[in-house]
Amino acid sequence: MRRSANKKTGQSNSIPSVNSSAADLFRSASSKASSKELERIDSLFYAYANGSSGSIDPEGIEALCADMEVDHTDLRILMLAWKMKAEEQGYFTLDEWRRGLKALRADTVSKLKKALPDLEKEVRRPSNFADFYSYAFQYCLTEEKQKSIDIESICELLTLVLSSTFPAQVSLFVEYLKNQNDYKVVNMDQWMGFFRFCNEISFPSLDNYDPELAWPLILDNFVEWLREKQK
Repeated sequence: MRRSANKKTGQSNSIPSVNSSAADLFRSASSKASSKELERIDSLFYAYANGSSGSIDPEGIEALCADMEVDHTDLRILMLAWKMKAEEQGYFTLDEWRRGLKALRADTVSKLKKALPDLEKEVRRPSNFADFYSYAFQYCLTEEKQKSIDIESICELLTLVLSSTFPAQVSLFVEYLKNQNDYKVVNMDQWMGFFRFCNEISFPSLDNYDPELAWPLILDNFVEWLREKQK
């Protein structure tokens, strides 16, 4: 008898198919929207890409910055490269571009410009900033098998990346680097060591700096220079 009652209503068997159809429609619409977004992201890429290399080169990045009304030396452009996981300084590949712009949900210049403040907030979270700081060094290794960066470039990079967070430490470390004669280049270990120094050492007292701990020698020398300067 129950079987015939179900036949009369005819509803119990149709509900799953209705739900399934709705889900299929939603998936289809979502897929189409995603496809359209990717088309716009790709179209934007080719508006700035070099036709022969197939990537956005330094000239293309400058053109993009001009359209966003952002200076090409702005820290947020380095943050954008970090978001894309760009491997070569001054160049964005299509895959890198897609990765970054999809994550930022930006498929126009206007949307990309509006995304920059939130991108900066994301980068400045403590959980992300150490990775960004490390990336900034690696991004500036422009030669194959290059392991270190010259002092002049390091001073510029430190000022760009870290001076707004640790202005006093960066200013004095840059002064030290420019006046010392022991180091011509800085490597990744020294670069990350200075970041740890800024985060862990009381400044300007330097009370908790212990040269017996595993600090790069350049920081031992910097602290010695600072203490002489403070006398």
